[in-house]
Amino acid sequence: MSDPRVFFAAERTLLAWLRSGLTLMALGFVVARFGLFLTLLSPGQVEHLNSHRWLSDLLGLVLVLSGAAVILCAQYNHRRYVQTLPPEDVPQMALPWLSSVLSIAVAAAGTLLAIDLLLF
Repeated sequence: MSDPRVFFAAERTLLAWLRSGLTLMALGFVVARFGLFLTLLSPGQVEHLNSHRWLSDLLGLVLVLSGAAVILCAQYNHRRYVQTLPPEDVPQMALPWLSSVLSIAVAAAGTLLAIDLLLF
């Protein structure tokens, strides 16, 4: 007797981790760019703000990279879990690779964002 609810629960868990990773990456971007915003906001204190801007840039970079790492680890755990399911519990889908490609693409976009934050 097949029960696809177990597989779909695993898919929902993967998507929840994907949302969490995206949230971390978005927060990291905001933190990294907030230091630049403060520098533009108060032109009289540029030296003081520039000396502490590296901290917000570093924290933003760490948050973006941790978001990408969370997504990749969630994808790895999902694949490992789905492999342990009996074949009758895994439904035959039209695009079985879609969640994997989505996770890897979002993690790659996060890595590219981290590179952009590092260089600019």
